Amino acid sequence: MASLPDMERTTPLVMGVLNATPDSFYEGSRITGPAAVDRGLAMVAAGADWIDVGGESSRPGADHVDVRAEIDRVLPVVEGLAGHALLSIDTTKAEVAVAAVAAGATLINDVSGTLAPLAAELGVGWVAMHAQGPPATMQDAPHYDDVVAEVSAWLEAKAVEARQLGVGDLWLDPGIGFGKTFAHNWTLLRHADELAALAERLDARLLVGTSRKRFLGEPGGPGLAPEERLGASLATALAAMEAGAAMVRVHDVTATVQAARVFAEEVVV
Repeated sequence: MASLPDMERTTPLVMGVLNATPDSFYEGSRITGPAAVDRGLAMVAAGADWIDVGGESSRPGADHVDVRAEIDRVLPVVEGLAGHALLSIDTTKAEVAVAAVAAGATLINDVSGTLAPLAAELGVGWVAMHAQGPPATMQDAPHYDDVVAEVSAWLEAKAVEARQLGVGDLWLDPGIGFGKTFAHNWTLLRHADELAALAERLDARLLVGTSRKRFLGEPGGPGLAPEERLGASLATALAAMEAGAAMVRVHDVTATVQAARVFAEEVVV
């Protein structure tokens, strides 16, 4: 049997998705109340490097959640996990980000691409994620002349802005599934190596999130439910790692951590 190639690889980081919401697209990720803290601790025990806590769904067509309700959802979770894990707050609202950072979050995962000034002010990291339009309308008719070039240009502009503001820990996310057709998503994944090289040139790191998303149902047959997309999620996470992504954002921490460690040849067979 042929031996594995002799090369050094760094294990990509794994960010566990913790949705303190009743309406996220993947039912298996929805959890509220004290059980959310227990799930976060279980993700840490399974090897998650980061826990991304969110209190408002960003799925296509998602309803708006007011500031107070979102804070009430995420703050007990962040407080309960603080000191046990590196915590990211998944929000577009400054008030929510401020409350979460005060409670222990050190990264703002921002699907609006607007909170770099706040991240700089608070002295925390920032994820700039590309999206064509807000969640309520982003999938109505997404269009690009060149999706890779346009997403890359947006990410570069945001990175330059963030550095000028003084953001230290900077992540770039092409926004798979956010204002993109299935074809756009696959094109971005095929060119993830270019996105990773762009991030490196900008002294940032690439974050990719494909976990359980709708476009993954296409190769497995039309109408494949989120609950049936684990294999496709792992395949695309590994593809992103191979392309140079420094972190993948996932619902399935245990399986992805195992895959990441094997990818990095940490497991000896």
